Amino acid sequence: MANTRTVSAATTTPPPLGRHRLRAVGRDEVVDVTRLLPPGATWLPAPAHTVPTLPGQPPMIGYLLLVPAEQQETGAVAVAPATAGEGPVTIDTTRRTAQVDGRQLELTYLEFELLAHLVANPHRVHTRDQLVTTVWGYGHVGDGRTVDVHVARLRRKLGAEHRHTIRTVRRVGYTYAP
Repeated sequence: MANTRTVSAATTTPPPLGRHRLRAVGRDEVVDVTRLLPPGATWLPAPAHTVPTLPGQPPMIGYLLLVPAEQQETGAVAVAPATAGEGPVTIDTTRRTAQVDGRQLELTYLEFELLAHLVANPHRVHTRDQLVTTVWGYGHVGDGRTVDVHVARLRRKLGAEHRHTIRTVRRVGYTYAP
């Protein structure tokens, strides 16, 4: 690569604080990432099944960053909003709970993920393939029928009054319309 450089231990300088903390890294370059972590944080390699792969490319490498809870509360790390949803369905991503008109829903992991994704993006049409990729992940082997089954279960759990909030867009996919 033309825009990479080799850094020896003698020429290593700490990264500048502020906006410019990213740069290209050479294939054989060793970077001390511990200098980039917030105090008290640790990192570890992500499991291979959680990192996307691209056909014909070498495998990607991902890392999980573990930050102490005290730092999350002080704002050192941005935390997503805990609740989302307009209309009768409310999603609490922190507690991983879903409610419809104040009634708690008993959802499986994938049902919760699917409902949370739909509620977070209301009035947007999601194709079955988009939902499989987003909710189930890149490595999932399956088809749109899997989505159909999970949507049917969600509608049943939402009840007769609110099952219409997840609408079918024929031959395309689904949309959440509160």
